Amino acid sequence: MPKFKNEDAERGFWASHDSTDYIDWRKGRRATLPNLRPSSQTISLRLPKPMLDRLKLLANKRDVPYQSLLKVAERLKVEFESGENSRR
Repeated sequence: MPKFKNEDAERGFWASHDSTDYIDWRKGRRATLPNLRPSSQTISLRLPKPMLDRLKLLANKRDVPYQSLLKVAERLKVEFESGENSRR
């Protein structure tokens, strides 16, 4: 297995190489990563009060936190605007 100076070098290497040349996946074992969390960044966002009130009302109807509903709505909008049509 090659050694890399940094993640960018490793990313570039794996973009042009096949891992089966270096790893025997038949010998792989399932791993559990209990502390793995998606990376996220806290931001400050100012919304008009009527919009925030409507968002909270919609979230309450769906029994989800309004921040989660906002993240889903923004993800869908970004996917739409960037031409991605995949849904998770």
